[in-house]
Amino acid sequence: MSSSAADIDVRAITEAEFSDWNRALNTGFLREPVVAQEQLEARRNQFVPGRLLGAFDAGRCVATFRSFAQEITAVGGATVPADAVSNVTVTATHRRRGLLTRMMNQDLAAAKERGDVVATLIAAEYPIYGRYGFGAATWMAEWTIDVPRTGLDPRWSGPDDGGRIDLVDGEEVRKIGPELHERVRRAQPGAVSRDELWWRSSTGAVRLFSGEWTEPFYAVYRSAAGEVEGLVAYKADDQWNGKQPQHTAEVKWLLGATPAAERALWHYLCSIDWITKVESGWRAPDDLLPFYLPDPRAASIRTHGDWLWVRILDVVRALQARTYEGTGTLVLEVTDRQGLAGGRYLLEASPEGASCAPTTRSAELRLDVDALATLWLGDESAGRLAALGRLEEERKGAARVADALMRTSRRPWCPDIF
Repeated sequence: MSSSAADIDVRAITEAEFSDWNRALNTGFLREPVVAQEQLEARRNQFVPGRLLGAFDAGRCVATFRSFAQEITAVGGATVPADAVSNVTVTATHRRRGLLTRMMNQDLAAAKERGDVVATLIAAEYPIYGRYGFGAATWMAEWTIDVPRTGLDPRWSGPDDGGRIDLVDGEEVRKIGPELHERVRRAQPGAVSRDELWWRSSTGAVRLFSGEWTEPFYAVYRSAAGEVEGLVAYKADDQWNGKQPQHTAEVKWLLGATPAAERALWHYLCSIDWITKVESGWRAPDDLLPFYLPDPRAASIRTHGDWLWVRILDVVRALQARTYEGTGTLVLEVTDRQGLAGGRYLLEASPEGASCAPTTRSAELRLDVDALATLWLGDESAGRLAALGRLEEERKGAARVADALMRTSRRPWCPDIF
């Protein structure tokens, strides 16, 4: 007999239940259910009491949910504390019983209590998370570079700006990568923090997942002054057309603190002998990559889609944390079905700073908290949301005011998946 929803216990797991929780996690993601002991021990680094939730039916874990502490960069460079949501699964036998809703509500309430400003996630399926107040806040693109078409000189042997590119190993990346990433992410709205485990697992020092580890190539760009300004991790396949090599370089991640660093690393990838195609990995939707090439049409978009989703937990702190392009005031009526961030707020903004506070003034824009999240990082247009019926103008022209204040000259981007 199938258990009723009321009979299923949703709660924070104990360390003793970690193995069962991981089995349910792998099952939900259609991986091999049994977790190798090596991977299980590595994943124990992610165990934080109270932050891993499970649903238990007759003692067996049938749904998983994990959140962890994160920082996200707001427009202008300030960072705010975030509740990063990950590892969300419901076993196929227990769908449509409200288990995700119970876990999500429990986690968001705890995040609000902790003082997190927002919650974040990468959505595997689009229709799910809007129900909980999340809105798509950044987008991404994946590019394919047809190397012979780029117009680059095949004799290219290094940057012409006095900088240099060197190959390094994972140990060196763990030394120089975190500081570079801090510089990059604090200049990039939508970027999130990376902890030590990210660097260790991304360079093979620990193994979080099953399967054979293949060491990537790592290349570092140093400026003429010797400063580390760029890093790339990439792999290459082994494809031949008869006697002609037609290899593809697959970028795992690429960080550039300056356009010069990015340009040098892309040119380097396109200069490697036997490489005829470069797959860019996840990049910003307005990435400069095509324009680093003499023929921008050599880079074509393979994938374009939503990426980082944001859920506002504290409207006042979220709106005060970011900077604004223009000067003006706006009264927002925010609705929130979960009751975490709703209310009427007066935003007074200028390039010099902003204040936000609850108000009794008449609303000028009415919108759900998921729509506010979509606007928060500056990527979406209030005018577009109005056309889609996702916000309402109570004062004519209020959407244009919102766009003048909140839109950004470059699109936000999150380089990470979690």
